[in-house]
Amino acid sequence: MPHITLPIRTERLILRRFEGRDLDDFHAYHSLPETARFLPGPAKTYTESMERVGRYANFVFEKEGDWVALAIEACGEPGLQGEVVLKWLPGNGQGEVGWSLAPGARGKGYATEAAEAMLRLGFEELGMHRIEARLDELNTASAELCRRLGMRQEARHVDKWHYKGQWATELVYAVLADEWRVTRSLKRLQQKTGG
Repeated sequence: MPHITLPIRTERLILRRFEGRDLDDFHAYHSLPETARFLPGPAKTYTESMERVGRYANFVFEKEGDWVALAIEACGEPGLQGEVVLKWLPGNGQGEVGWSLAPGARGKGYATEAAEAMLRLGFEELGMHRIEARLDELNTASAELCRRLGMRQEARHVDKWHYKGQWATELVYAVLADEWRVTRSLKRLQQKTGG
């Protein structure tokens, strides 16, 4: 896989490598039960947040199983807004995208913009063939985000996970490189024609 050029800039965001200064902001939202609700494991302790930020800051992307984990920062507004990740899955050209945002950053389209940048990274820079997202069926906001990204629901695994004392149904959304390119072309055409 080729070298990843950082930071990644979008219209409103800077996606960059995590730094030590992100720890307190990261812990502030990852220690909340509402953030942990759809993530594996309970809300993070400060030590767990420190370990995660350390891993994210020092990520390598060289082989299957590796993650690109980037801090989301709004342009002109320093401070961590959340994170977006791209995992290199086993198989030829397979990836998985994910995201988590601080409460104050939700509802602004940041997750969509950051995830779209990760799809672009995966398909254009890293040459991936297929990228998926796996989520709890009750996470309707993330399901809607997947649809906005042009991903289609491929699977519904009833009671796939048992976490936080209950069974959860997993939804799998995915998009192929060719589908993503067509969707991007259509969006650009609509922007040019105003439709």
